[in-house]
Amino acid sequence: MIRLIVNGRMRRADVEPEMPLLWLLRDELDVKGPKFGCGIAQCGACTVLVNGEAVRSCAFPASEAAGKRIVTIEGLAPGGRLHPVQQAWIEHQVPQCGYCQGGQILAAAALLRKTPQPSDQDIDEAMTHICRCGSYARIRAAIHAAAKKKA
Repeated sequence: MIRLIVNGRMRRADVEPEMPLLWLLRDELDVKGPKFGCGIAQCGACTVLVNGEAVRSCAFPASEAAGKRIVTIEGLAPGGRLHPVQQAWIEHQVPQCGYCQGGQILAAAALLRKTPQPSDQDIDEAMTHICRCGSYARIRAAIHAAAKKKA
């Protein structure tokens, strides 16, 4: 039995320890924000926060999540107020198809937690997601805007 805190709520599931966290969240706990993209931790559509760190949940064993705080896109803004990154995403019209954006937003939130005023290089190094729509320039602009709001 694996116990973890998902979006502020204690959850548990009886799964194999090597099951990827992505499938624990989606299939066992019905948390659909993290998306399956590549299955090899390259694209980032499955990104979640584990104790505040951005991780690719498709390659993160469920057993490593035991006892940890997991935040998905559904839990980034509790209470209905948008997180500054979510607000910046809207203002800068970042998403096109939107498939990878939950993971992108969580990675950006983790970056701003560590580096409140990131440079373009900081953003480029942290935001390694693959976006088929190619909205990278808007992502960078949105992260800079969110950083200004948090300051």
